Amino acid sequence: MLAISDLRVFTEPQQGATYDDLLAVASTAERLGFGAFFRSDHYLAMGSALDEGGLPGPTDAWTTLAGLARDTERIRLGTLVTSATFRQPGPLAISVAQVDQMSNGRVELGIGAGWYDAEHAAYGISFPALGERFDRLEEQLAVITGLWSTPAGERFAFDGEHYTVSDSPALPKPVQERIPVIVGGSGPKRTPRLAATYATEFNTPFLSLDDFVVQRETVVAACEVIGRDPATLTFSAALVACVGDDASSYERRAAAIGREAGELRANGLAGVPEEAADTMGRWHEAGAERLYLQVLDLADLEHLDTLAALAAPTG
Repeated sequence: MLAISDLRVFTEPQQGATYDDLLAVASTAERLGFGAFFRSDHYLAMGSALDEGGLPGPTDAWTTLAGLARDTERIRLGTLVTSATFRQPGPLAISVAQVDQMSNGRVELGIGAGWYDAEHAAYGISFPALGERFDRLEEQLAVITGLWSTPAGERFAFDGEHYTVSDSPALPKPVQERIPVIVGGSGPKRTPRLAATYATEFNTPFLSLDDFVVQRETVVAACEVIGRDPATLTFSAALVACVGDDASSYERRAAAIGREAGELRANGLAGVPEEAADTMGRWHEAGAERLYLQVLDLADLEHLDTLAALAAPTG
C-alpha cells in the first residue's frame, strides 16, 4: 500500500478555478497529509468548460504556486507540467528558484514540450512543430538544471541551437540542493532519454497499467544506457480520481465531473473504497512509487477525505 505522503493531489484549474479555490484544495490536502499539491500549467479551458465560456479564466501556474508557498506550511508544490513553450529557460529557472525560497524548499518542476495548440493561439504563444518543441525542451532542461547546479560565485554558459546563455551568475539559488525535476509522457525514445539524463522523477499521465509497465521498462533501459542507476529515479503515474463512500455517492461524483461510472472504473482510480484500494495496490505492485490523483471537482473537498482514507495507515 502507498502511504498518504506518496499520494499527490493534482488539479486542472484551467477548467474553472480561482486562486481561492486552489488554496482551499491545497490547504485541505495539507491538513490530510497528502504529499503534494500539483496543478496543470494551461492557459485555456478544454472541452465542455471552454464551450461554457471558460470562466473565471486561467490562472498562471507559477504565480499560483508563489501564493501557495506563503499560504501553506508543509505540503510540497509543483506543476504537472509546465510547457517549455511558455517561458524562456533563464526566467523560468529564476521563478522556480524564487518560489522554492518562498516555500522554504518545497517546490518541484514538472516540465514538458507542450501540446495544446489552441491555448498558444489564444494567447499569442508560438507553437513550433513537435520535433522543435522537443529540441527546445532538451535545451531548457540543460539550461535550468545547469543554472541551479552552478556553485555560487561561479558562472554558467550554454550554447544551443535555440537558447544561448553567457556569463550568467546563475542566481538566485533554490533552498533545495536539487529541485526535483519531473519528466513524463509516452514517447518511446526522446522522452525516456530526457528523463534518464535530467529528471529525478518519471511520470506517465493517464496511461493504462500495461502501458505504464512498458514505459517504465523503456525508461529503465534508457538509464542503463547512460550508466545511471534506475533506482535513483522515482516512477509515478497520474490517474483521474473519483471515489465514493458507497455506490450512490460514487455515481454522483462521476456525474458531477461528466464521466461515466464504468469508464472511470476502467481508466482511473475509481469506484467505492474497496475498488479504488485494489486499483491502487495493482499500480504500486507494477512499480508506481507515487500517484497523482487528478481531482476535477474542486468544490468537493470531502472527496479528499475519501481519497486520503485509501492510504496505508501511518504509525
